[in-house]
Amino acid sequence: MYLIGYDIGSSSIKAALVDAGSKSTVAVVQSPLQEMDILSPQSGWAEQHPETWWEHTCTTTKKLLQKTGAQPAEIKGIGIAYQMHGLVLVDKNHQPLRPSIIWCDSRAVAIGKRAFEAIGPEKCLSHLLNPPGNFTASKLKWVQYHEPEIYEKAWKVMLPGDYIAMKLTGEIRTTPGGLSEGILWDFKENEIAQFVLDYFQFDRLLFPEVVPACSPQGFVTKAAAEATGIKEGTPVTYRAGDQPNNAMSLNVLQPGEIAATGGTSGVVYGVVARPVSDPQSRVNGFAHVNHTAASPHIGILLCINGAGIQYSWVRQHFAGGIISYGDMEKMAAAIPVGSDGLCILPFGNGAERMLGNRDMGSRICNLRFNRHTQAHYFRAALEGIAFSFVYGIRILQGMGLDMRIMRAGNDNLFQSAIFSSTISNLTGIRIELIATTGAAGAAKAAGVATGIYNSLEEAMQGSEIVQGWEPNDSVELYLKAYRDWEKELTKQL
Repeated sequence: MYLIGYDIGSSSIKAALVDAGSKSTVAVVQSPLQEMDILSPQSGWAEQHPETWWEHTCTTTKKLLQKTGAQPAEIKGIGIAYQMHGLVLVDKNHQPLRPSIIWCDSRAVAIGKRAFEAIGPEKCLSHLLNPPGNFTASKLKWVQYHEPEIYEKAWKVMLPGDYIAMKLTGEIRTTPGGLSEGILWDFKENEIAQFVLDYFQFDRLLFPEVVPACSPQGFVTKAAAEATGIKEGTPVTYRAGDQPNNAMSLNVLQPGEIAATGGTSGVVYGVVARPVSDPQSRVNGFAHVNHTAASPHIGILLCINGAGIQYSWVRQHFAGGIISYGDMEKMAAAIPVGSDGLCILPFGNGAERMLGNRDMGSRICNLRFNRHTQAHYFRAALEGIAFSFVYGIRILQGMGLDMRIMRAGNDNLFQSAIFSSTISNLTGIRIELIATTGAAGAAKAAGVATGIYNSLEEAMQGSEIVQGWEPNDSVELYLKAYRDWEKELTKQL
């Protein structure tokens, strides 16, 4: 008995097959092997064709079944994780009307800013937990204003995961979590935010039926079965945005637990038991996968643009691309905490929301030609990224997040002992590396509504902890290095 999970990303589509009994991941495949194209007809625009996501979903499914030999009748549920904040418009025949405006598109920034001012900060933050910003609602307004002929043909508005679920089941539905990611969910009224629809002049009928993240959401159609190889009638029973899904995959479900990612960008995602917002809008709050009105679970999302991309840049330009990350770690480990005063601000990958949307670029501070070496630079780079995580975590703690444990996947910056130890020592939080993927987590979550598991907690239990870090006796050394780094940051703000 198996479960399938999809991760619909902007780079690739991943599919995982999970053994429902043991909860072990049988296989994970992706398509394409190279990154999918992101279209940019104008500066700041980012689009993808939804049909391309579906094409690669079909390809990954067939590859997965072929690789594992699993029989379609053995698959008991399907879960979907997807890139957040995208906009998909379809007509009455379920055909996309234009390319999807995806998460990294910035064309609607001004629209969101005007909406925040017109609706009012207090109303937005107390009901939506966020400003409208550059999220799905603002992107839809852009289409309404700039492409009225397309808007008039629109039958339904969807997020990327809703589109894939539609292709599988023929049903157009969405979730409270998805609407909250689009800044379209009213947490006080526990329904779609009618005041947002009124301000933007959106017809309520444009928006799909709302179903819980874990629930029966449709069954694979004959056409989808022929396209994917999955048996007709297989239920789709879970969908969620990638960051809430990643947190769930790491068994981050309850207040005090945190998920983190140290990829190209960095993410810290903490769970709280009540709707909260940041008056300075440095972080965002969305409905977590287990959120209900009766039992609120809000995911507070902090994003740091300048993270792994900075360390990759260092490897390419300071190590010629020929020194492995493992060897860079060994060299950096020979340098003391604080890198002998060398300090690096890693913010060279665009505007940083937690810094008030400043695009300040990266900075190298206190470089001494007769003292600092290549190894110093490697350590300072790792410390600088870790310090930026700590800076963001303190914002979350200031909002009342009671952080006790942080979990991360075993495939990013958190594999570095220097990076993880720095964060653990400065925050007092235990860090655990978990062997899982977002696609595997989505597969396990699909087992809840099918009755295989009694809860998400049961579905996520048992994941292998690959490694862990806790604060040690060198906390004061880390604190001094962090304070020096923070002084350099303050000079730039």
